[in-house]
Amino acid sequence: MTPVELSRTVLHAVRRAVDAGELAVAVLPERVVVAPPGPGGCGDYATNVALQLARPAGQPAPRVAELLRTRLLHADGISDVVVTGPGFLNISLDGDADGRLVRDILRAGPRYGHSDTLAGQAPELHAAHDARAVVLMDAVARVLRSQGARPRLTCAHPPEDAWVRILGIPSDILVGTGAGTRSDTLRPVPAPADPTPLGRDAARWALLHPAPHDRPHLGPGHDDEHLAQRETNPLFRVRYAHARTRALLRNAADLGFTPEPGPVTPDGDTQGLLPTLADHPRVLTATAAHRAPDRLARHLVAVADALAPLLPSVLPLGDEKPSAAHRARLALAEAAGTVLAGGLTLLGIDAPDHL
Repeated sequence: MTPVELSRTVLHAVRRAVDAGELAVAVLPERVVVAPPGPGGCGDYATNVALQLARPAGQPAPRVAELLRTRLLHADGISDVVVTGPGFLNISLDGDADGRLVRDILRAGPRYGHSDTLAGQAPELHAAHDARAVVLMDAVARVLRSQGARPRLTCAHPPEDAWVRILGIPSDILVGTGAGTRSDTLRPVPAPADPTPLGRDAARWALLHPAPHDRPHLGPGHDDEHLAQRETNPLFRVRYAHARTRALLRNAADLGFTPEPGPVTPDGDTQGLLPTLADHPRVLTATAAHRAPDRLARHLVAVADALAPLLPSVLPLGDEKPSAAHRARLALAEAAGTVLAGGLTLLGIDAPDHL
């Protein structure tokens, strides 16, 4: 169960409590925030939704939390719920939660995190005649489509041929001002130099990885940092991590075993990776809502960095025979590679199997 799915489960429990007359709340929250428990908490995730509902419901927060706890204990995928402090709900997922997360990712493939949350919406995005603004608009549109929206793209002037040919900008962007329409006008800080000499992948990353209000590092003295194949280059770390997962799958096949999702021992090699993968759907939702592809870019760097400690322990060493633990770790690595590939694709960047 991902954090997004758990959030929906908790919200469903709230709605059922209201429908049953246990809670008298006129306006329900649109979403419930779940996060790793803080000091004094326990379990896998915690939420303060009971504290939010206490005042409008006219009941003490611990009473609201206990009502929701009773309902959540019957939900699939939840093994225990504990009320702590002034009314925090601490939720433990059942023992195979890690395996289910990996299976969900592998089943969805690069579309993991895609949803129909924005189905029926057709936002209009407008960009100035500027390379960074147009690349930003294209990336935002890709993420919006992943959430079910059908965005309409307009630009003050037709895109330059080099932007279409090198940067991968759609050639069918409509020409318009955006004036008189309900449009999202994207105004990132312009790039200080022409990004096209970097090529499509490095140029798009250089334009999208910084927040829109930050100035991209481009031009003399900076271009090498986007092309260098070393750890200081975040794009290289992301693409290298993805390529390593593909290499591990090839090497495992040579050794005669395949990935099989299952419980993974929560040690230093994996404790940061699983929550990061589970957070991917929320990151896509936030990226779409805030029109901020930099959120997705930074998340991919976090996935790659969390994956790195796992990689040396995936394959058997020496005369060691492949075990269930190796198959589960291989599946986890494949899932991480899948998230990296899907995220890069949404940014319009290639995810090669070999580097």
